[in-house]
Amino acid sequence: MNMLVTGCAGFIGFHLALERLNRGERVVGVDNLNNYYDVNLKQARLEILKRHSQFEFVKLDLADKDALAILFKQHQFDRVVNLAAQAGVRYSLINPYAYINSNINGFINILEQCRHHGVKNLVYASSSSVYGANTKQPFSESEAVDHPLALYAATKKSNELMAHAYSHLYRMPSTGLRFFTVYGPWGRPDMALFLFTKSIIEGKPIDVFNHGKMIRDFTYIDDIISGVCKAIDTPATPNDRWDSNEPDSATSNAPYRIYNIGNNNPTQLMDYIRAIENALGKEAILNMQPIQAGDVPSTHADISLIEKDLDYRPSVSVEEGVQRFINWFMSYYY
Repeated sequence: MNMLVTGCAGFIGFHLALERLNRGERVVGVDNLNNYYDVNLKQARLEILKRHSQFEFVKLDLADKDALAILFKQHQFDRVVNLAAQAGVRYSLINPYAYINSNINGFINILEQCRHHGVKNLVYASSSSVYGANTKQPFSESEAVDHPLALYAATKKSNELMAHAYSHLYRMPSTGLRFFTVYGPWGRPDMALFLFTKSIIEGKPIDVFNHGKMIRDFTYIDDIISGVCKAIDTPATPNDRWDSNEPDSATSNAPYRIYNIGNNNPTQLMDYIRAIENALGKEAILNMQPIQAGDVPSTHADISLIEKDLDYRPSVSVEEGVQRFINWFMSYYY
């Protein structure tokens, strides 16, 4: 199998590329190494991947359609996993154009190359943020997601729509994965676990939004990678009915699927903080704040569809996952 993983220097992309390399597969990794967060952390992830002879890294921005076309022509990929994106809900309030350039322009370039080069399976990252203003929980793939609360969420919903159009028109198998609050070793410095851990160690206050009344379906990175790999190895078919709750007039025979990948065990933010405190053996200084623009107070994934179709079974508890992150954080930074 000849696989492309975009965003390979990112958190999820790094773990996925490493897993597939450990399986003995060939992986071409693409990343533009932007400075949204510490580039040194991205470089450190890349150095681990480069130890594998079956790995090739190409520094490339997906918005550069000519460079991407050359890459696809050179390698003739069987599978493409698009994890490259401008991440972060709050950053979209500051720099919206970065999201259009990466998440929209970059994604259409991926779709076009997959179409023209006969890629057998496209798997791409969506997000739990697409559920936006939805209040019915757990969030189900059959629910409408028409009310995003931030531009980041809007671009991810756009990706799902774009992928469906290409799957319908060109019979190109595609699977979108709605990730729910991914955490673990080598995680992003802008995520809560990283920020909380660093501040608690340094004796600094942590910002606790919505006065701690937040619930998240925290999902450990190994469980996420397990689900992504199952999606890679099981391409969508025209007979898949991910939208089975919709009337027949609203469906198509496109080889297209959408899955939630979560833990299906939502955790109170204050319990998450206590798990970090217990792992560190140190109490946090809490700076209670109102909810941030674009945030939602609660997420909870209905994972029954991916359980049924792909035998996905998350297994890592929040307590265990937080401890594993703390172990990595202390060894990497101290």
